Amino acid sequence: MWTRAVNEVNRARMNACLLDLMGAGTRFRRVSVRTVQLVLHYDGSAFSGWQVQPQRRTVQGELERVLAELCGERIVAHGAGRTDAGVHARGQAVGVRVPARWEAHGLRRAVNALLPEDVWVAAAHEMRPEFHARHSATSRRYRYVIGTDEGARSPFRRRWEWFVSRPLDLDVLDTLSGMILGSHRFLAFAVRGTAPAGDDHRCTIALARWERGDGRLAFHVEANRFLHHMVRFLVGTMVDVASGRRPQGDVARLLTAPTNDEVSAPAPAHALSLEAVQYPADLYIA
Repeated sequence: MWTRAVNEVNRARMNACLLDLMGAGTRFRRVSVRTVQLVLHYDGSAFSGWQVQPQRRTVQGELERVLAELCGERIVAHGAGRTDAGVHARGQAVGVRVPARWEAHGLRRAVNALLPEDVWVAAAHEMRPEFHARHSATSRRYRYVIGTDEGARSPFRRRWEWFVSRPLDLDVLDTLSGMILGSHRFLAFAVRGTAPAGDDHRCTIALARWERGDGRLAFHVEANRFLHHMVRFLVGTMVDVASGRRPQGDVARLLTAPTNDEVSAPAPAHALSLEAVQYPADLYIA
């Protein structure tokens, strides 16, 4: 009798411990798999963009190679945005689901030890299981840099700046950036056929401003979403208007245009960088 009672007590304690660990299912999933957001910096000069491509060096490919080595299995890295070849990042958000032994801080250190020198994980955050780097984002912010003096030809600047030799009317640039604020259909400022079928190409611009610097102009733009080449088309068109190559009214007309037939050529990719991605605070695990 006494032995049976002890066994029943021990069994009850074990069941209670298991229930506590499992937390009715939710906590058990968190223990087995951990969701982590990695914030990446990278120099895009030697990459064929973010997304994995056969026989091409990509940021996603390098990151997934390192994660597979650390975790012993393929780990898919979901980026907040698919930066093009040559585009840089100082705030690319990446979502990964890794074995629970990898807490965020330790994963960051281990990944950085194996990544090539042109990629670096600046921060790592543990996230709730429902987090998705692309679908959960509320906004993204880009910066485009134009060099306006001879120093922009320097090897220390030309990899990250577009040198524009012709004079630019800064007041016109300010006016144009104000015109694109708010919600518009940016069909004319996107590569044709790259948005999903039925997409209305509508984006809401929360920030659009030109910042003046020493021999530089930087365009800062933040929106809930961006279309393929959208920032580069906007910059290329604004530069053409500000240099007198196009009339100022063209931007307003393009914001309602049904095609991209009349947009200016996109500005070069190498002067563009993804600066930050925002998410709801409740997706972060403190």
